[in-house]
Amino acid sequence: MRKALTICCAMLAVLASTLFASPASAIGYLDLPVPPPSDRIVIDVVTVNGTGCPAGTAAIAVSPDNTAFTVTYSAYTAQVGVGAAPTDWRKNCQLNIVVHVPHGFTYAISKVDYRGFASLAAGASAIERANYYFQGQSQTAYISHPFYGPLGDDWQTTDEVAVAALVWAPCGALRNLNINTELRAIAGTSDTTRTTSFITMDSTDGAINTTYHFAWAQCPR
Repeated sequence: MRKALTICCAMLAVLASTLFASPASAIGYLDLPVPPPSDRIVIDVVTVNGTGCPAGTAAIAVSPDNTAFTVTYSAYTAQVGVGAAPTDWRKNCQLNIVVHVPHGFTYAISKVDYRGFASLAAGASAIERANYYFQGQSQTAYISHPFYGPLGDDWQTTDEVAVAALVWAPCGALRNLNINTELRAIAGTSDTTRTTSFITMDSTDGAINTTYHFAWAQCPR
């Protein structure tokens, strides 16, 4: 079965502003939100690790309008049952990147649109979850999205962070952004001797795109 899918997600990992730094209004950011800077945004990939993104299977690009960046996957599937190895039930990807933004600006990840494909037998379930944090900050809580069998279809979820709860990159400091995603396929009461259940950020005929949408602010002067 063709599993062409495009996963657009702008990675959300914040439950409340109390999890991290003070809200933007309390630390002097101006004119929220502001249009994206016109200068080019450069993203350096420091490390890409995980069973869901083996070497050479993930790439990053910035949108022309500097409002998002995209991670493209070519191998990211968790599965249980017939044909699955014992460790295939959980796959993860950890990205460590540096976003070079123009002087006077800072950014936050503001919105997450998850899309994928799941094929789950009756009694099986799956989870997609993600978080992110800047170097030197505590990790945010994972945001989890469960799916339940029987299911054989595309899936989509959306999360969005209010401006007051956004976690901003520190002004004037180059901090690595850590992005963690994970897929889990859970057998539950399904018959794993006769069925295969999976959730995927993979594609048989193309790439998977995970898009992280920026919010922009001006740093204090």
